[in-house]
Amino acid sequence: QVRLVESGGGLVQAGGSLRLSCAVSGGTFSRAGMGWFRQGSGKEREFVAAIGWSGSITFYADSVKDRFTISRDNAKNTVYLQMNRLKPEDTAVYYCAADKGYSPMGVAVPGRYDYWGQGTQVTVSS
Repeated sequence: QVRLVESGGGLVQAGGSLRLSCAVSGGTFSRAGMGWFRQGSGKEREFVAAIGWSGSITFYADSVKDRFTISRDNAKNTVYLQMNRLKPEDTAVYYCAADKGYSPMGVAVPGRYDYWGQGTQVTVSS
């Protein structure tokens, strides 16, 4: 059974940084595409970033480009989201997700991903 566990969320002031981690167990992590999504209060879940299985290909939402960096360590079965220059509008529950290695759906589509973590809260104060 594949399990994803996020950590690293918290309260930070605007302009600050946080690093989220997502530990994966129970599957072939090294062949899975990984994504980060977020959902603010009263909002729909939105795409944040994604990374291919080797780590050489990354994708970002325009709203986080140049501020957030996604990376992965296949030896540790972990994907990271480094968030810099945080803004109050980044406040949300952040979820990591894993696919099964291939999907015809785009990386920003939640339906692409087969496994999801429980989420970690990020709150950015102004």
